[in-house]
Amino acid sequence: MNISKSQLKLITSLSQKKYRLKHRLFIAEGIKVVQEFLKSSLEIENIFLVDDLELDIHLDKVVKISETELKKISNLKSPNKILGVFKIPEEKKIQHKGLVVALDGINDPGNLGTIIRLCDWFGITQLLCSRDTVDCYNPKVVQSSMGSLTRVSIIYTDLENFIQETTLPTFVADMDGANIYQSKLPKEGVLIMGNEANGVSEKVKKSILNTIAIPRFGQVKETESLNVATATAILLSEFRRG
Repeated sequence: MNISKSQLKLITSLSQKKYRLKHRLFIAEGIKVVQEFLKSSLEIENIFLVDDLELDIHLDKVVKISETELKKISNLKSPNKILGVFKIPEEKKIQHKGLVVALDGINDPGNLGTIIRLCDWFGITQLLCSRDTVDCYNPKVVQSSMGSLTRVSIIYTDLENFIQETTLPTFVADMDGANIYQSKLPKEGVLIMGNEANGVSEKVKKSILNTIAIPRFGQVKETESLNVATATAILLSEFRRG
């Protein structure tokens, strides 16, 4: 069964956010990633797989295609046998409990995907994003999250309003903050990570009392900053250690 022209047009359009929002669909690629989504509660629109791939998928929405056709719809330089089209779920309501990560203006899809995986690893089920943070259904985010997108609830919201409303203690990562290794951290709270180049915006920062930092131990101390995903990993480890 060949892929139709209308399917080809739809799938290639999903690389752009406006069409993902219009159709409420996103794509996932690769055997491991697609299988993670198939195990989840997400609704399937279509699964496209190459003729020689033997997978135990018994769905009427499976379309067998050629390697050439897969290349036409894939966002990857080296397409990996299978591409799934899934329906974007409705956002859940914000829960003001537990340990929450909030991202302010994260631009890089790889960073967001890695942070989603980190949330999954550290048992954080809720990730809040400012409205100018990269779309979590961007194909590069989906690929780098490696299926963790199915287990972490991602909510786009006005962070300034959320901070003013929540009763959870809020912590912002800042170069001039208190040494994380000397800080007493609560089991519940909000960890706010900022933009790769500019950090947390002033309008968000002004509402927060607690600032924390990862100290530099190198003798020269010329490194400007850590990658935001790396910093998130270190900080979450400290929150969970307490």
